[in-house]
Formats: sequence, C-alpha cells, structure tokens
Amino acid sequence: MTDAESQAFTAKAAELMTRHAIAEAEARAERGEEPDAISRMDYTVPGVGGHGKARVRALADIAAAYGCQSAVRGNTSENTDRTIILVGTVDALDALRMLMPSISMQMEASAKFMSSSHVTDIRELRNYTRSELETERKRYYRSFVRAYGQAVAERIREFRARLQESAAPEGVSGSAEGARSRGAELILRDDVHRVNEEFQKQFPQLRKHRPERTHSAAGARAGYRRGRQAQLGLDTPLSSGGTSALAESD
Repeated sequence: MTDAESQAFTAKAAELMTRHAIAEAEARAERGEEPDAISRMDYTVPGVGGHGKARVRALADIAAAYGCQSAVRGNTSENTDRTIILVGTVDALDALRMLMPSISMQMEASAKFMSSSHVTDIRELRNYTRSELETERKRYYRSFVRAYGQAVAERIREFRARLQESAAPEGVSGSAEGARSRGAELILRDDVHRVNEEFQKQFPQLRKHRPERTHSAAGARAGYRRGRQAQLGLDTPLSSGGTSALAESD
C-alpha cells in the first residue's frame, strides 16, 4: 500500500468512526444512558527543524475541532520533542489517535515541498544570502503548518455540522426519531462542557501559550489552501476547545 492509499484508508476510517460516534450518541439518548466517557491522551510532537511550536498549534486546532482541550509540555524553541496532552471523549480521542499521524504526514510533506519551492522562487528575484534564504524558509514553513491546521480544523467543524443536520430530518420534530436526534445533539453539546470541566480539574493552573512571532503571508495562504485539500476521508470529525502551555514542573 502506498503512502497516499494509507492516508486515504486512515481518513476514511476516521470518518466512519465519527459517524459511529454520533450514531452511538443517538442510541444512548434513546436508551436514556450516560454520555461518552471523558479520557486523556498524550501525543508526541517532533521539534525537528525548530518547527515544534507550529506543529503543536496545528494539531491543537484539529483536536479542538473534535471538542478536545489541550495542554503542552516542553513546548520550547528547541528541536526536541514535546508532548501535547488532549482531554476529550473516548470516541473523539480514538478518532484523533488514528487521524493525527496521517494528517501530520501530509502536512509535513506539503510544507517541505512548498517551502523549498518558495525559496527557489525568491532566490531568482534577487541575490539573497544563504542566511536570509534559510530565515525565509523557516518563516514560510511555520506559517504554512499553522494555517494548514486551521484549514483542516475548519473542514472538520463543517463536516460535523453536516452530520448533525442530517441526523435531524425535516418534519420529524414530533416523532421518536426527532426526539432521538435532539437527544443526541444535547449529548454532543454537553460533551464540550464536560470536557472543559475535566480539563480544568486536571490542569487548574496553566501558563498561556505564547504565539510564534514569525509570520509569512505567502506561507499562510499556501498552508490554508493545502489544508483544504488534505485527505480526511471527508470529510471528517467533532466540536470546540483550546490550548495552553503546561509548566515544566507540572
């Protein structure tokens, strides 16, 4: 199986998991059962190239689209690995565990190709020094990655909205199916509040995550375009959250 086939397979599996999660929410609502449990997942983010902070920002945005909250340990400017800690429903974390490696592979491949092309293009404009070209490549790469994550998260939220709309057909508001759909929607909405409560319990004191200062408008535009085209099976998955930085001593 090629990388492209593997990514497409993973993306489709994540989409099916999301559809299943919403169907399960409907079934739990119909049976009067408790909603999906809240759990935690640690995910290692590489710092190679000095782009770790940008990768964390992109993945945190994607996790937030699934209704997860995130904190980060070891998010320095060094090339070392850091850990993004995700708190969310079991179903959301299962989908992220499968999808995030695939998204990361696509994001890195696109960022490398586009940043190299960008440097080649600007080199032809005037006589840049090697140092200037490397600085521009890094700025472009980081902006590309951050925008890529934003675009993927946007598509996930759009997909979830479509799933919720299709779960509540017109003209069934008084039927058992309509009541089940409304019950599932309430459970999914309540997931956000339950995740937030659990996140605050686990991480009551967090330092604010400092945004990176470097920015490339060209990199951001390219990253957003590529993120809208990423293989998500799509379309893909789940709700709203945020990210903060963990103190090293936590």
